[in-house]
Amino acid sequence: MHLGSPEETQALGARLAAVLRPGDVVGLYGTLGAGKTTLARGILRGLGFEGDVASPTFPIVLAYEPPDVRLPVWHVDLYRIEDEAEIEELGLDEAGSHAALLIEWPERLGAGVLTGALGLRIEAAGEGARALTAEVPPAWGERWPPR
Repeated sequence: MHLGSPEETQALGARLAAVLRPGDVVGLYGTLGAGKTTLARGILRGLGFEGDVASPTFPIVLAYEPPDVRLPVWHVDLYRIEDEAEIEELGLDEAGSHAALLIEWPERLGAGVLTGALGLRIEAAGEGARALTAEVPPAWGERWPPR
């Protein structure tokens, strides 16, 4: 999928928000500056969040709860995680039972942890444009691509 600008990336996020459910996991893959947080910002805006959407690089997890959003969402950035024990301390399993998870740098979770997750890889494609490739599990059925 071609995304011609940050605004198009956020618009895709807003469409994805319309089909997002509690328990969903979205893995956001890409290099630094690829647009992972921009896509997450679009999802959160689509869920009704009106405040600033910061990258969770330093806090690692930012939780958004109703009434600020339509459904609970944890925005997670695993870039600074160096040890698997740190991941266990985050409580992602517990959150995933009642909230949707948006996980930047999901490859830090190890193999098999994201079974059933929607995997979105974002890459630069010139002057603000991005190329998005989706790995769509059966659980997402007819929800991808969001309209």
